[in-house]
Amino acid sequence: MNLEVSTRESQVRQLLENLSAYIEQFHGGTVEFVSLVEDELKVRLGGACLNCPLLPATLHGWVEGTVHQFFPEIRVSESR
Repeated sequence: MNLEVSTRESQVRQLLENLSAYIEQFHGGTVEFVSLVEDELKVRLGGACLNCPLLPATLHGWVEGTVHQFFPEIRVSESR
C-alpha cells in the first residue's frame, strides 16, 4: 500500500467520523466506514437510520454528497 492511498483512506475515514457525529447528534443515526477499494467506498448506516424510509436520502444526499465535495472520484455504496 502506498502512502498516497493510505493518506486518502485516512482522510475519508476522518470525514466519515465527522459526518457520523453530526448525524448521530441531530438524527440518532451513524455512518461507519467499511472499505475503500480504489474509488469505491462502502459504508454502513446504523442507529436510527436502520429501517428509516429516508435512508436512501441520507446515503445519497448527506454521505455521498459530502464525500463528493472532497473526493469527487469516489463512488459511495451501502454495505449490508
